Amino acid sequence: MPTEVLITVIVAAVLLAAGFSWLGVRKLAHKHTRSAAAESPHKIHAAAQKVAFIYNPTKSGAAAAKTLLLRSTTLAGWPEPLFLETTAADPGHAMARQALAAKSDVVIVGGGDGTVRAVGQELRRTEVPLAIIPLGTGNLLARNLNLDINDVAANVQVALFGHQRHIDAGLMETEDEVTGAVSQQSFMVIAGLGMDAEVMNDTNSKLKESLGWLAYSEAGLRHMAGRRKKVSIALDDQPPQQRKVRSVMFANCGLLPGGIDFVPGALIDDGVLDVVVVSPRSAIGWIAMAGKIAFQHKGGFPVIDFYRSKKLVIRTVMPVETQVDGDPSGSATVVRVSVEHQAVLVRVAAPNNPA
Repeated sequence: MPTEVLITVIVAAVLLAAGFSWLGVRKLAHKHTRSAAAESPHKIHAAAQKVAFIYNPTKSGAAAAKTLLLRSTTLAGWPEPLFLETTAADPGHAMARQALAAKSDVVIVGGGDGTVRAVGQELRRTEVPLAIIPLGTGNLLARNLNLDINDVAANVQVALFGHQRHIDAGLMETEDEVTGAVSQQSFMVIAGLGMDAEVMNDTNSKLKESLGWLAYSEAGLRHMAGRRKKVSIALDDQPPQQRKVRSVMFANCGLLPGGIDFVPGALIDDGVLDVVVVSPRSAIGWIAMAGKIAFQHKGGFPVIDFYRSKKLVIRTVMPVETQVDGDPSGSATVVRVSVEHQAVLVRVAAPNNPA
């Protein structure tokens, strides 16, 4: 297949795959209105900072970021940064705890969303700022914080000398009543269950390395023909509602790669999660979904629904796959999700001045 045709097919496919979390069976009441405007970033006032850099050594750009951090802190007269490498077994949890134990003034992450999520989970409620040098495939949190994902030097500058603000964190607790397995994980961007998790779990790693985030569309196409699953959804302590869904996702923020505004108007610090129910019945439903996303159609679609909730509980008869920030997180029959309001302090560029 010619390269141009392959690219065209992949771009078209991603519009379909990216919308797997938009469709609902029927209209759900919106429980919340937007309760907060985005917090205004404030300038850092520190004569010197003790810096910890937690990075994935396999990512392109990690060595350059390390060199720039060492050069910048030396020129500023600060202590040499604490350099901590992640491993295949630990994307950053132990390293973040080590950075906190060392009394770091800022913890900088060099990697993808998995590494950012792991470190962010450990920094919740500590008031130690998290800074990001995006080196991954999606870099979703970096995009939603208006960082330039292609400029390592600019992100080093923001990490050391930029502004900072608080953002929310999501918390997902899962239980598999068949196996007895339980887990608790936080997320910075989007978590979910059903088709989206199946796609994340089934994306070809080699294709991901060569095509980046577009590789998810290939797995998405293979999973489009699946059957809906019956679930019970309870919002904010309300009585549960029965649904047949393909996927349910919980968004802390809404901007995806390619400039796709997944949840228009979503705020990352309002104390509310944007919840999307996905339930296409046929190919027509997928096409309608792709059109709504691509053209940002604001009218109501019978196959599309999203709403807001501070917490929710989802129950299924049979185990379904789950994911947090794009990483598979096992199967579950019970999923409890909540939001931790302004739990993480992050470094950002100056207002109206992207990194």
